[in-house]
Amino acid sequence: MLKQSLNQKLAQKLSPQQIKLMKLIQLPTIELEQKVKDELEENPAIEEVTERSSDAEYDEIKGQDSDSQDINVDEYLSDDEIPRYRTVANNISPDQEDKSVPIAMGVSMLETLERQLALRDLDDHQYKIGLFLIGCLNDDGYIRRDFSAILDDLAFSQNISTTEIELLDVLKIIQDFDPVGIGARDLQECLKIQLDKKQLSVSVDLAKEIVSNHFNELTKKHYSKLLSRLAVSEEVLKDSLDEISKLNPKPCAFGSSKVVQHIIPDFVISIIDGQLDLVMNTGMIPELRINSSFKDLLQGYKESNHSEDKEQKAAVLFVKQKLDSAKWFIDAIKQRHRTLMLTMNAIMNFQEAYFLTGDEKLLKPMILKDVAEIVAMDISTVSRVANSKYVDTPYGTFLVKHFFSESLKNIKGEDVSTKEIKMILDELIKNENKTNPLTDTKLMDLLKKRGYPIARRTVAKYREQMSIPVARLRKEI
Repeated sequence: MLKQSLNQKLAQKLSPQQIKLMKLIQLPTIELEQKVKDELEENPAIEEVTERSSDAEYDEIKGQDSDSQDINVDEYLSDDEIPRYRTVANNISPDQEDKSVPIAMGVSMLETLERQLALRDLDDHQYKIGLFLIGCLNDDGYIRRDFSAILDDLAFSQNISTTEIELLDVLKIIQDFDPVGIGARDLQECLKIQLDKKQLSVSVDLAKEIVSNHFNELTKKHYSKLLSRLAVSEEVLKDSLDEISKLNPKPCAFGSSKVVQHIIPDFVISIIDGQLDLVMNTGMIPELRINSSFKDLLQGYKESNHSEDKEQKAAVLFVKQKLDSAKWFIDAIKQRHRTLMLTMNAIMNFQEAYFLTGDEKLLKPMILKDVAEIVAMDISTVSRVANSKYVDTPYGTFLVKHFFSESLKNIKGEDVSTKEIKMILDELIKNENKTNPLTDTKLMDLLKKRGYPIARRTVAKYREQMSIPVARLRKEI
């Protein structure tokens, strides 16, 4: 039986403004620039300041309270002029260094291949097939699709009827393009194409034999089987393997259509007189203020005798909504600046030893909770800063999350960063005997001798995180 009842409960919900602020905090600098441009286009109540603010104005704006206030008509209709610090979001420090990165324009891999196709003696039918095949290349330069699927797509989307034989003929033409190995259907074919372009020699001939007929043994590095089946000496086999190792397994490493992203750091850390200095890079974000003409519109309404006019009331409501949105957006930009600076400053002070020396062994174990407690913010806010922002340091440009790591206890009971263990692991593998690489068990024993008692599965996990293959695949002759 259905019943009606009255219940009382307490719940926390984020307001739309809070959600928007969180999204602004998450945006990296280059995306924030676009967001500001979009806001300038959509909201006529915001305008860009064309003249750079004076040093005194910048200092005044930096010190303002960030508490957002509801905008009302009376505030905009006051007889006094609106103080400039209340209508401006100054994102540029007078002495800030410009950290923008110039983007070099160039020709994409797709355009390069299309130009080479246009130079071949092909009829219109073959040319269209060639263009379609070039469009089928993945980011590594391979065609992974089945010919049957390509034939169907050509018929339905391009109205081109062809056969697998003609498709293969055009593909062979593309496989003759630069970079060598482009258009292969798998790794084996890619290596064969590159070897066919090499000058003939004993080692190249043997390399072709290995790739064509003993590819499985090659990929699994079963060198003893190769020596037995090819009946050659270790020296001859080594020369052939050296030829194969020089080949490019990803001929189109940058992709035919992949956009190369240029990193613009959100923060810049430098060392001045032995002290760390943090600057937020906002040089490309324009200075914002509220459009004074909107105040004039409201002022005109106040002085108007048509206060009961419905159309004018609707216009004033529109103006007020735009002013509310403009005021909130300017305040949100300021709040974002403060949140990011506060968080990054806490991270910089926590990892001061590293930023002063550049020695990764001095990176302390640090998790999101540690920083959240320092800055008195939610962990999710710190996560938004860490996962999407870059910092330019004297030792390179890194994601902020690079400086976070979990801790493990060494043999003395001291907390050490997992990054320190990974550095030692990398050193051990680099210096190992490649004819007899160190297994995960041996690596575990060596780490224990150095005072890091960790399990074999933990060694395997760190090795995989560092993209280092197992011992068998690191073996060389």
